[in-house]
Amino acid sequence: MIRIENLHKSFGELEVLKGVSARIAPGETVCLIGSSGSGKTTLLRCLNLLEMPDSGEIWIGGQRITDPKVKKTDVRRETGMVFQHFNLFPHMTVIRNIMIAPIKVRGVSDGEALDIARHFLDKVGLSEKADNYPRQLSGGQQQRVAIARALAMKPQVMLFDEATSALDPEMTGEVIKVMKDLSGEGMTMVVVTHEMGFAREASNRIIFMADGAVAEFDAPGVIFNRPSNPATAAFLRSVIRM
Repeated sequence: MIRIENLHKSFGELEVLKGVSARIAPGETVCLIGSSGSGKTTLLRCLNLLEMPDSGEIWIGGQRITDPKVKKTDVRRETGMVFQHFNLFPHMTVIRNIMIAPIKVRGVSDGEALDIARHFLDKVGLSEKADNYPRQLSGGQQQRVAIARALAMKPQVMLFDEATSALDPEMTGEVIKVMKDLSGEGMTMVVVTHEMGFAREASNRIIFMADGAVAEFDAPGVIFNRPSNPATAAFLRSVIRM
């Protein structure tokens, strides 16, 4: 589903991605872990062209999205992204927040968009909040609406950038549950996370990034129990009890 070949990205003098390569199969959940500044979020943002790589190639679903002829809007139509902050439209109800992209981008009718929105709002467990406004929801509920909004576009891939980092601990669990459910249903997902429990339990494989490169890419059991890279072991010791 996703193929990344020798990706490089710099911001001025700072080289953030240093020849990153990886392949992710359809239906896989891959977590990106590593210290702040290791390049995780930049790599994720390259996957829907919020950041343009300086060199290297990315294929998603057989399309080379780094081809200069490819439109960014077409790429983003197939790569749903959930950010740290919810970015819901405050003047729209929950249901309208979810309906707007399918109508404006996919060109579906209001009736079809309403059916789609209701389906995905039910999937994230918030059917009863359809007519509420974002200000009437908790942070965890707003993030679940943001997930439903991304799913409503029926993307090939879902990208999560620290989707729980802005939430209180009690709200994190409800968002993690939705993400685990999506993983279990076979949605292809790339997740930047500091939630090691989620990475261990819900991912098929984990990429540990260090200094702008893929230091290790393996199954959770290997990464957590038998890391081959000393940097991986040191990172895990700093965030969890081994």
